[in-house]
Amino acid sequence: MKNRVLVTGGAGFLGSHLCERLLEQGNEVICLDNFFTGQKQNVVHLLSNPYFELIRHDVTMPFFIEVDQIYNLACPASPIHYQYNPIKTIKTSVMGAINMLGLAKRIKARVLQASTSEVYGDPKIHPQTEDYWGHVNPIGLRACYDEGKRCAESLFINYHRQNNVRIKIMRIFNTYGPRMHPNDGRVVSNFIVQALKGNDITIYGDGSQTRSFCYVDDLIGGMIGMMNSREDFIGPVNVGNPGEFTIRELAEMVIELTGSHSKIVYEPLPSDDPMQRQPDITLARKELDWEPVIPLREGLLKTIEYFKTIDLTNI
Repeated sequence: MKNRVLVTGGAGFLGSHLCERLLEQGNEVICLDNFFTGQKQNVVHLLSNPYFELIRHDVTMPFFIEVDQIYNLACPASPIHYQYNPIKTIKTSVMGAINMLGLAKRIKARVLQASTSEVYGDPKIHPQTEDYWGHVNPIGLRACYDEGKRCAESLFINYHRQNNVRIKIMRIFNTYGPRMHPNDGRVVSNFIVQALKGNDITIYGDGSQTRSFCYVDDLIGGMIGMMNSREDFIGPVNVGNPGEFTIRELAEMVIELTGSHSKIVYEPLPSDDPMQRQPDITLARKELDWEPVIPLREGLLKTIEYFKTIDLTNI
């Protein structure tokens, strides 16, 4: 029996991979996107599938449909994009959550919130576990995204407590792979674009800050696993790769894998940029029987091959 599944932000980087996987598993998929950061080219190959539907819509406005499951991914997720219009970013997180929770309440659908490791801010504990409340600046330049996602989690848990809405909350850590926006300002896409163009690779800070990088195929497996986990496991749950690398190690690996002659240059660290970010995925292993399997080197090679297929002239 097919599930009818709504994916908000479905034409984005993660959303398009999720739509693809859900269709492969035999579901009917409705992809909702306003194309602020999502791109039609990410899902154009799905349009010929009779079980796929693409709708241009902004989640800050109510939406009415009959579905079994809702994945709420709609929100700009890179600093360049979410700081471009911070008020719109907050509204997308908060009003989008309210509208999708209201829809789930009416039609008794299960709804998953794609939250973020950014709810931990610049963490004081390492690695981060789900019971950590975070160390966040509510008025910083990144707060439109961090606090919007924190508020969305609060809305989800309270719709569940007050109205018995069937929720799932997952906190996504750094994810990379094909269909990343080449101009999104994220470290993996930045380094690959700079290396392929032969430009200097820009590291902000001294390069000793660490990140954990999860390949998109692994992440989507965790997301679908969370949606279909037992009813009373609502999260939040960390989904990401616990392998930890410094930014300098990443830059050196990208230079090696692209065969580039780019040099590394250093710029001042932006405000509120966390020094460490690494998920503790003990809970995901226990509840979802999930852990990432694709190593960074293998995932970077696949991502580099994708970036070689797109025109980087104006990036």
